[in-house]
Amino acid sequence: MSDSTTLPRPTAPPRRTRRNRAPFLLLLGSLLILIAGLGYPVIWQIFTSFQHFGLEQQFGAPPTFAGLENYARIFTDDRLWSVVARSLAFCFINAFATVFIGLMIALLMRAVHGGARIVIQIALLLAWAMPMVAAVTVFRWLFDYRTGIVNWVLTSLGLTGFERYAWLSHPMTFYFVASLIIIWMSVPFVALSLFAGLTQISTEVTEAAAIDGASRSQQLRYILLPMVRPVLSIVLLLQLIWDLRVFAQIRLLQDAGAPVAETNLLGNFIYELGMGSHDFAGASAVSLFVLALTLLISWPYVRTLLKEDDQ
Repeated sequence: MSDSTTLPRPTAPPRRTRRNRAPFLLLLGSLLILIAGLGYPVIWQIFTSFQHFGLEQQFGAPPTFAGLENYARIFTDDRLWSVVARSLAFCFINAFATVFIGLMIALLMRAVHGGARIVIQIALLLAWAMPMVAAVTVFRWLFDYRTGIVNWVLTSLGLTGFERYAWLSHPMTFYFVASLIIIWMSVPFVALSLFAGLTQISTEVTEAAAIDGASRSQQLRYILLPMVRPVLSIVLLLQLIWDLRVFAQIRLLQDAGAPVAETNLLGNFIYELGMGSHDFAGASAVSLFVLALTLLISWPYVRTLLKEDDQ
């Protein structure tokens, strides 16, 4: 009887799994609406920036092609670059100040418990929920040169020079008041976001570090901040973008008697070009420049995300 060898059975080629296209089809409608809603204004601004588009075109006159004339005219205007410098300084100072204050409040909420934490959270939510126009109105009343409580307190403390001092009539103090409004309205979002990130860190980690002799500052520097860095990065990026596009708060403060030419930021400068001077082509060119600035500010964070995906 001869030994029989068992031949291996041929394996069938792996069957290709069908990719379910239903989720993509369900998202297609929302994606098209999003592209239309965001893409149409950008495309319109791109075409308008290369045309002669003024008040006559608003009433039906056909625009004419201008080439790069609008860009050359706008970007050789000294007013634009002074506004850009003010806007970038305002943006970065307020964004970093907001994130720092929000981080301190988040650490405070992590340190306290019970009723104290609830009181802080309710105060943050109330400040965050206040309408922007109401918040600006309150700050205008606080810093009013005739009946403002800030001048009254400073004068009562014996500080000279604050009797009927017009905070909003001087560019430096104008931006100080504007920064207070922006920071006060933005800190709740940053603080609550960072506190949510801090709650994901187990207390056992910090307790073990304390047993090993790490001080509170070392725990913050080497444990808490590295572990909450993704949340810190995204809130800083969002704050930079929001502060670069500030418009309504500055506009409402300017209505109180501020020098418009010396207090304009990029959003207000675009508004003055479009609605004030009816230079819609120039306003479109500056708007695209602001879009490019936003992308430039966002690029370091996007590059970090791409590196993390590669790893």
